[in-house]
Amino acid sequence: MKGVLLVNLGSPDSTDPKDVKRYLDEFLMDERVIDLPKWLRTFIVRGIILNTRPKKSAEAYSRIWWEEGSPLIVLSERLRDKVDEMTAVPVVLAMRYGNPSIQAGLKELHDKGVTDVLLLPLYPQFAMATTETILVLAEEIRKQQFPNMQFTNVPAFYNHDDYIRVLSESIREHLKDKDWEHLLFSYHGVPERHIKKSDITKSHCKIDGQCCKTPSPAHQFCYRHQCYETTKQVAAYLQLKEGTYSTSFQSRLGIDPWLQPFTDKTVNGFAEKGMKKLAVVTPAFVSDCLETLEEIGMEAEEEFKERGGEEFHLIPCLNDNEAWVKVIARWVDEWAHQEQASVTQ
Repeated sequence: MKGVLLVNLGSPDSTDPKDVKRYLDEFLMDERVIDLPKWLRTFIVRGIILNTRPKKSAEAYSRIWWEEGSPLIVLSERLRDKVDEMTAVPVVLAMRYGNPSIQAGLKELHDKGVTDVLLLPLYPQFAMATTETILVLAEEIRKQQFPNMQFTNVPAFYNHDDYIRVLSESIREHLKDKDWEHLLFSYHGVPERHIKKSDITKSHCKIDGQCCKTPSPAHQFCYRHQCYETTKQVAAYLQLKEGTYSTSFQSRLGIDPWLQPFTDKTVNGFAEKGMKKLAVVTPAFVSDCLETLEEIGMEAEEEFKERGGEEFHLIPCLNDNEAWVKVIARWVDEWAHQEQASVTQ
């Protein structure tokens, strides 16, 4: 029997600093998030970050928390429910960190009699700290607890025609009655070393402004290339004029070099140069969350307007957009049909 596991990042169980601290510990202690030797990672996370950051993060979560709970969880559940209604196979939701866990999701599928699982990380672009860590943990759990299961992994869909179309049309719809001068594509940042670690050629990725434009097998796992490619394809679909859009990276942590340009500095720079009307879309996420609702929708907007900006338009993530639901449902059905066809041939 076949089934689907949708996997998103995750969220604290509540805005209580204790729950936030527990969540941050699981998240930041992941060796693919902070890829340092365990002793050093432990010292930084448990010796420094978790003694200062949970209270501040809890306050940030409180600003965006809904009555139903975490926006990311609620929106992911809505997506799961709608996809489940449109497909002939069971669809279950899991989070890489927090609840519901990947282990719980696989057990739910197992209890339904599922032995063939389509793993769909809800990240358009591949990254060590997102897609890779999901696939690695899921495989570890499968081997230990569900050895009779087999996985099919959905690859990064950053340039898939369906994704580009629904993302572009969503942007068009949300901006159709808005007046804007520039569209900023803001992606979650990663340390530069993650890009080089993911380079399967061990030589192509130099982050020099040219390597992402030069065809290479490395692009299959290059987060930076995939972000710029998403921007490029959406801009082409929407026929955006050169100079009216750009790409930046948000949410850096620590002092190591991270992907640039930085979103906060970019947004502030636009306002300081006299820009009055800015639109921002966040295509590294498919569900609105702390990074989109608070970091961009509140902090970035406040700073933009403090520096003279007048209008700031945050374009929602795809969330449970009907067109997006139909795309995922079609991917699921095509996978299920292909598997069935291969068995009967």
